[in-house]
Amino acid sequence: MPELNGWENFYVIVGSSAGALIGLQFVFLTLIAERPRLRMVEASRAFSTPTIVHFAIVLFVSAMISAPWHAVEVPACIWGAIGVGGIIYLSFVLHMLRIQDVYKPVVEDWIFHIACPMLAYMLLVAAAVTSFSAVVPALFMVGTAMTVLLFAGIHNSWDSVAYHVFVQRPKETIQNARD
Repeated sequence: MPELNGWENFYVIVGSSAGALIGLQFVFLTLIAERPRLRMVEASRAFSTPTIVHFAIVLFVSAMISAPWHAVEVPACIWGAIGVGGIIYLSFVLHMLRIQDVYKPVVEDWIFHIACPMLAYMLLVAAAVTSFSAVVPALFMVGTAMTVLLFAGIHNSWDSVAYHVFVQRPKETIQNARD
């Protein structure tokens, strides 16, 4: 598909970044696994797992779009399915954010854990619909969606690490000093 010419570097960068960040998340979770906290599973389902899912979507779409497609119909259907699936998944994430009581989300959390991914998944649905009449704008929508998911994931990963290092670790140090 000639419309994909010029997108190769973008998807190599975005896809490899998502793959590397998935690996770093695994390293981080392995490191904090030695210090398990009560009810951390429910917080992980609400905060960590969605970040990995978003990174995996970026990796998958980057790999999928790099395939030698001859027409836009199949990738467009995949984008649409991922977009609809992502929107449905975010309804579960929203529910998990609300029911977990390990951490009270602030406005920034709602923006990066719900609003940004929702925008990205809606863009994928819009790209799927648009691609049948205007392929180039659809490709920019997909690229924008992948960038939004990648940056939201970077923010969420950093936020998670910062929370454990700067909030949880000092609490544990104080608690250990009292014991």
